[in-house]
Amino acid sequence: MTKKSELGKLGEDLACRYLKKKGYKVIERNYLKPWGELDIVTISPEKILVLVEVKTVSGPAPIVAGEDQFTQAKSIKFKRVAELYANSSTLLNDKGWQIDLIAITVDGSEFDLKHYENI
Repeated sequence: MTKKSELGKLGEDLACRYLKKKGYKVIERNYLKPWGELDIVTISPEKILVLVEVKTVSGPAPIVAGEDQFTQAKSIKFKRVAELYANSSTLLNDKGWQIDLIAITVDGSEFDLKHYENI
């Protein structure tokens, strides 16, 4: 496992722990298709299907924040996979679905997590 993939897994683990504390039910992780990936698939406490992208960076002052790594090109690709997943999912109900971004900065054993809902 590379340092980048280890950091990504750590970020996804932290994001899942955070979401569970907030009452989300994690359905699956790393839903992978040839055209893209969904990091975390959840159901919110309001019963909304939430497809989560996690961006994790490290260091006390990273050059590029996690939020900034979710570029327009990555956003378009993620939205396409999210739409395909949502429209074929039996989890979709009349509450609909949304895309959330969780940006995490890890500095040693400390971390800062920001949750952007319905982006």
